[in-house]
Amino acid sequence: MSDEKKRSEKPEGLRPMMELLPDFKRPAPVRNRLLLSDPFLVEPSPDGPILYQHSVLCQTCLPYRDPGSEVRLWNRKNGYARLEIQAGRAFDGAQDDFVDVGLPYGPKPRLVLYHLNAEALRTQSPEIELEDSLTAFVKRTLGLDTHGRNIRTVKDQLTRLSAADFRIGATHEGRSVTLKGSVIEGFELWTSRDPHQRVLWPTVVQFSQRYFESLMKHAVPLNETAVARLSHNALALDIYTWLAQRLHRVEEGKSVLVPWASLHDQFGHGYEHVRFFRRVFGRTLKQVKVVYPEAKFALAKAGMTLSNSRPPVPRKYLPLPGRS
Repeated sequence: MSDEKKRSEKPEGLRPMMELLPDFKRPAPVRNRLLLSDPFLVEPSPDGPILYQHSVLCQTCLPYRDPGSEVRLWNRKNGYARLEIQAGRAFDGAQDDFVDVGLPYGPKPRLVLYHLNAEALRTQSPEIELEDSLTAFVKRTLGLDTHGRNIRTVKDQLTRLSAADFRIGATHEGRSVTLKGSVIEGFELWTSRDPHQRVLWPTVVQFSQRYFESLMKHAVPLNETAVARLSHNALALDIYTWLAQRLHRVEEGKSVLVPWASLHDQFGHGYEHVRFFRRVFGRTLKQVKVVYPEAKFALAKAGMTLSNSRPPVPRKYLPLPGRS
């Protein structure tokens, strides 16, 4: 039986996320983006364009592949923490009714959320107008045709992200704690009058106040050029954002071992056996190293050793000065 057939689409764990509230494949394009000379893809600069991700969501929380329209719940577990994402519903004026919206998946909702976070921090407002800024972002960072099928896919994923509800469960000192809410509290949809061209997408989104306030304290800056190079690979984006928020917090002169079992729990959904996951993780990690050369780590039989490293974006770009 092939490695691919041995994989099972099982949701996997998430690292502890106690601070959230309140307080594969297209190998040729990826290789081209990473390794070939392209005037669009200059070397990542610490002072280049900046995107942001919430420090908890740097731990990966979305499916890598489409789980199917019949799947309405997505669960992740790690240690004492569990994350549940519930697919939502949105009102469609053309049908004069609420319609099911699927779970967000793949690299695009991750990329869109980085952009939304950056816009919210730039404007210091939880309400974000998207039409012009999203089109420019898609063209600049993803290198996609803003009038074709690709932009429709991006906007479909944004609608899925906007409609989804998040629940965080954790066991703390013998107590079971549940935190629930939406990253995006409200959104406006545009609907085409042509039923054959109809596609729903938000033109304005409203972050929940709780998420926005938490983002102001816990935003992790990301290099937009580096993100662009990894933009076709959800696993690579998740590894990059994880390292961006984790490595600079390792104590200088010391190292931290993350066992393979923990890495599999965090990043390996879809891989039933750790040995299959290790091969994919190792290959993807090489791609991340190209765009984050300051990252200091080593892979060994026991797992991945992390050492103190400079973040990919200088700390001066943290939204609140002096923030840890």
